Amino acid sequence: MKQRILFIINPISGTKNKKAILGTIADHLDDERFEYETAMTEYAGHAEELAKAAVTKGIDIVAAVGGDGTVNEVARAVVHSNTALAIIPCGSGNGLARHLQIPMNAAKAIEVINRNHVADLDYGKINEHPFFCTCGMGFDAFISLKFAQSKKRGFMTYIDNTLREGVKYKSETYTITTEEGTFEENAFLIACANASQYGNNAYIAPKASMEDGLMDIIIMKPFSTIEAPQIIMQLFNKTLPSNNHVEVMQARKLHISRPNEGAIHCDGDPMMMGKELDIELFQKSFKAVVNLQTEEGSILPNPIPFFSQMTLDLFKVMNTHLNHMNSHLAQMKNKMKPKP
Repeated sequence: MKQRILFIINPISGTKNKKAILGTIADHLDDERFEYETAMTEYAGHAEELAKAAVTKGIDIVAAVGGDGTVNEVARAVVHSNTALAIIPCGSGNGLARHLQIPMNAAKAIEVINRNHVADLDYGKINEHPFFCTCGMGFDAFISLKFAQSKKRGFMTYIDNTLREGVKYKSETYTITTEEGTFEENAFLIACANASQYGNNAYIAPKASMEDGLMDIIIMKPFSTIEAPQIIMQLFNKTLPSNNHVEVMQARKLHISRPNEGAIHCDGDPMMMGKELDIELFQKSFKAVVNLQTEEGSILPNPIPFFSQMTLDLFKVMNTHLNHMNSHLAQMKNKMKPKP
């Protein structure tokens, strides 16, 4: 008997031609093994509704064709069911897809579906809101909120916001309770990672696994402005945990008290929450099609040129901000000079 797949396509996510993707599905999906239907989303939350209906019908696989938002909607619908999530990445960050080694090329992503290796994976909740890669509070949640409010999109806009706001952001003192006990920490940010990265190959927790029943908890302590470029580069070369401002621990469940209500993020989506935060991991609670046959460059095509261009763009942005800082310092010095 053939397995049934529903492809849920977000027609406005990313830059890929969705009509071309329909043809790619028809050309590359193994029709001896699968029969399929497609559905286009029409509004926010529609992907989750379509996926829940598919779960009720007993559909074997629901494939999210879109960005992180579409993927998360489908993932929320299939938790604690026998329906598996598959991904054809069409966004910019593609955090979960990259962690699961899904190629960014649509035809190659369909080849992963054809191989049909399904794994039972972990997911988390923060105050009952599901997350699959990361949730967090502090600076990364603040930047997620700024990014959501920005008219400009894209990776460099995110970096620009990070550098612009990082010099002004004030750390907070958090009370953290885990199975091991309670302690206080003055932190720039706290990230709870089920998967290794935020997206765009920004590895907040390079060793995080979605199959070990534990979250990697990353506590980043305050640092000086001059150290920001190093921290950003370590985020992309998988060495952030070695930074002396970063502490990593593991937990299945934790409670965090903070002094003020404010933003948190679930997989990059900002939302406002209170002072008390409960975060819990649910082991092997959703099924997903994963890639066990990775090839060099399949996750990030032409990785060296991309990283070189990213580095160039990053230093341009940092140089702009350093020039602004130097100008500001010069103005302050002039104001402090005694009048003749």
